[in-house]
Amino acid sequence: MTHSTSPQAAYQTIQSLPEARWWLPAAAMPGSAPTALKTSVLKACVLGVDLVLWRTQQGWQAALDQCPHRGAALSAGCVIDQTLQCPYHGWRFDSQGVCTHIAALPAFTPPASHGLSTVGAQVFGGMIWVQLCADASALAPRAFYPAHTAALQATGVLHALTQTYEVQTSAPRAVENFLDVSHFGTVHAGWLGDAAHMAVPPYTLETTAQRARALGVRTWQPQSQATLKGGAWVDYVYEVAHPYCAQLSKLPSRAGGLEESIAMWVCPVSPAACRVWFSLCMADIGQTAADVLAFQHTIFMQDKPVLESQRPALLPLDSSAEKHSAADRMSAAYRAMLKAWRMTYGVC
Repeated sequence: MTHSTSPQAAYQTIQSLPEARWWLPAAAMPGSAPTALKTSVLKACVLGVDLVLWRTQQGWQAALDQCPHRGAALSAGCVIDQTLQCPYHGWRFDSQGVCTHIAALPAFTPPASHGLSTVGAQVFGGMIWVQLCADASALAPRAFYPAHTAALQATGVLHALTQTYEVQTSAPRAVENFLDVSHFGTVHAGWLGDAAHMAVPPYTLETTAQRARALGVRTWQPQSQATLKGGAWVDYVYEVAHPYCAQLSKLPSRAGGLEESIAMWVCPVSPAACRVWFSLCMADIGQTAADVLAFQHTIFMQDKPVLESQRPALLPLDSSAEKHSAADRMSAAYRAMLKAWRMTYGVC
């Protein structure tokens, strides 16, 4: 979005899109990720719409990042007495977006028309999720991937949320890369794969109208975990039930039979740019949270330049636009789901 476009105008355009009815990851909760600041006000951009996120005793709230008075960015404001205060003229808004106080007219009771345009907000997995167009039938974030939700609640498992990664490609391109193992021997040589084990053995693909799962995806990894050396066979299960988020479960043969879960949360900032987080639930076998975060950072920083080099940056849904092989069956299933869901943002 350009500086001449108001959040309200962008919001009105986006509301009619199918994507606006999904719960989408907007920001990491302060203190959940290594680089997060301990603050009560955050700025986010989702589907090209600028949002302000603020925390009160009622939890995290979300609204368009535009004061209805003179259009200032509310994300530059602060929380005072459980209200969000505009940094320009000091107007205050409660957790429902109602304007409760105008500093220049302290005796005045503002009408309902002076309130904010709020959007749905909820917290899950250390993230603040938003829904730009209310839809009670939409799955809540904790229902997307039950296996990862269970892993987040399990004891004896390391839980970690990565830093925010800014990536100059579409959210669907980033998700498709996460679902792909055939690049391990090139992009992640010496880490997740090597040149001697490039073949992708046949795996089972299960699809429904709302979910696709790839089971029995087996790969050799020279370093399957942060602290394991010497290589191991790893069995993956990939799952996609959301246009911009995916999950994998893996069972390293040297991890003591403990299944691990990694979820990728992707926020579509614009059609060709996104923010990425990884929610990690790893076997507690001598590694620390710092170990697994460093390992995941290394892996994704190998992916990032490749992702940003892909053209077009938008993911083509026309099957004839790019060539395919049998090793791309999960990618093809993901693209088919995007078409079935009528997704338009980040695809072409």
